[in-house]
Amino acid sequence: MPYHPPLDQPPLAVHETGCACWRHQRRRTGAWLLAGSAATLLPALGQAQDGVLRDVGRESRFTRFISAEQIEQAATQQYGYLKRDASAKTLLAGDDDPQLIRLRTIAQRIIPFAAAWNSRAATWRWEVNLIHRKDLNAFCMPGGKIAVFSGLLLRLQLSDDEVAVIMGHEMAHALREHARERMGKTVATRLGAGLISSLFGLGDLGDAALNVGAQLLTLRFSREDESEADLVGLDLAARAGYDPKAGVTLWQKMMKAAEGAPPEFISTHPAGPTRVKDIEAALPKVQPLYAVAPRPPKVYGPPAAAPN
Repeated sequence: MPYHPPLDQPPLAVHETGCACWRHQRRRTGAWLLAGSAATLLPALGQAQDGVLRDVGRESRFTRFISAEQIEQAATQQYGYLKRDASAKTLLAGDDDPQLIRLRTIAQRIIPFAAAWNSRAATWRWEVNLIHRKDLNAFCMPGGKIAVFSGLLLRLQLSDDEVAVIMGHEMAHALREHARERMGKTVATRLGAGLISSLFGLGDLGDAALNVGAQLLTLRFSREDESEADLVGLDLAARAGYDPKAGVTLWQKMMKAAEGAPPEFISTHPAGPTRVKDIEAALPKVQPLYAVAPRPPKVYGPPAAAPN
């Protein structure tokens, strides 16, 4: 079920010129390869400069190696394949599934705040789907294509606040274009800019999109990307009226689930005491947003736990 967020989000001011924050220093790596920067990914600072907006730097210049349109098209194709595959195996939740209704309701509250982080999000055709698998997994592909596996909700017994935090985190990866950055960096370092048009641009876009789409599901984000997604995710959840303190309990549950053989989600989203401490350190910046945000009119809660 597609979502269409409002198009009246106010523009945001640019980050201070010459900022020396660690994220800007990180983003400057390899800047000599390119001139200029992408205009679609906005450094978020406006709206009273509150929340964690000051802690997030500019977009990576490596995104110039792959266009947003190309990677979003690839994600749409791959997402469609995943839905068809899940449907064929009777694993795709129907529109009347209570937990899918819950997920879409939470997403609908968060989506209006997405365009503040990336102007393209205002035109994304957002989708949220639930796949009935026991895996602890969730993702948001470029273009706003969200999937949650039922095992994440059932096995961890996630509250609505915790679902909002994890959904905000996954949205943040797409909004901050982490996948586009990682793939652009790979192309830049391994192939060189001269081959970009033949690989990702002209003539063979259909085949290229399929190749890129397959890579989207296997990308591992850096620790810096994960930290940024944590911050932006807390901000999004708080603005939508969900308690950002749930970020602490969420990752505590993740760490407990990681005991023994870590599930897939833990392997790609490393959790630990340091991560929890970083989230706790960010709470004073996002709690004021939550304090003034309208609360969700309904609390859904996790699915009933299976009997032992």
